[in-house]
Amino acid sequence: MEGLDGMVHESNGSYYAVIFSSQRTEGDNGYNIMAEKMELLAAEQPGFLGVEGVRDASGAGITVSYWDSLEAISNWKQNQFHKVAQEKGKQVWYRNYKIKICKVEREYSF
Repeated sequence: MEGLDGMVHESNGSYYAVIFSSQRTEGDNGYNIMAEKMELLAAEQPGFLGVEGVRDASGAGITVSYWDSLEAISNWKQNQFHKVAQEKGKQVWYRNYKIKICKVEREYSF
């Protein structure tokens, strides 16, 4: 699996995807700096496999992070620095967001 960071991550069997879809508010308000920090911090977490995402000109975006277990996802959600970013997101950066956690059973590409 290849993330936006260009790193290639092997998939040995199933793994999990956290799909974060959101609508941004106007202006940066420190968002891009925090997003970079969160991506670097996530990459240091046990069980992190990769990340990819897109955002359009209207501010609608989808970020998908990949994890080896539900426990790894839970630990990331509870990370104290990630919690700060989550609160700032609710207060400043997002009009709305939705999170879906899915088990990936199979992966293939062309």
